[in-house]
Amino acid sequence: MATTTDVTADRRVLAYAQQLYAPEDAALLAIRERQEKAGLPPISISPDEANIIAVLLRAVAAKTVLEIGTLGGYSGVWIARALAPGGRLTTIEIDSNRARVARENFRVAGVDALVDVVEGAANDVLARLDPPYDAVFIDADKASLEAYFQHAMRLLRIGGLLLCDNVFLDGRVVQAADRGPDVEGVRAFNRLAAGDPRLAAAVIPVRDGLTFGIKVAD
Repeated sequence: MATTTDVTADRRVLAYAQQLYAPEDAALLAIRERQEKAGLPPISISPDEANIIAVLLRAVAAKTVLEIGTLGGYSGVWIARALAPGGRLTTIEIDSNRARVARENFRVAGVDALVDVVEGAANDVLARLDPPYDAVFIDADKASLEAYFQHAMRLLRIGGLLLCDNVFLDGRVVQAADRGPDVEGVRAFNRLAAGDPRLAAAVIPVRDGLTFGIKVAD
């Protein structure tokens, strides 16, 4: 069977899959525009990654979801739309401007009644939360990922879903000379996710790497 390593062809295939499986509606496109106008960094998850997360949430019938790192609410809208009936998303954001933009985006997207935006440092907020959650999605500062992993495992129910974005960190995880706190945080998270007996985990090589796992034991 013939194969190709042509980057342009690969990008065309990825674009084809995204347009077919993860098209953005007007509300999602508007979120990107509002984030740009508000000066937020263009670091939202991609539509194809967002759709994978949404499908996984539906697979576990998630009603209680915790997101660490709100940004402008793009991922939060995908999550809120995937909640089981009666579900709720709690999303944590340390930056007040980002939280303000996210609240507006949730309102315009029509999911604000399903979302609680909690402002504050993630570790402080997480310490106050009580289990159980059906899913935890981590997309926040990378240096703190080891702590976020431990909080997530405490908060997840058995059978709950752990998700984490940027686990390749633009390839820096395999650059031995790179010892920055962000890359060390990602490496620590990856070791924990791969080796913790309480979690059955794998990595989807979409965008910058998405870890997903099922909590199998306390």
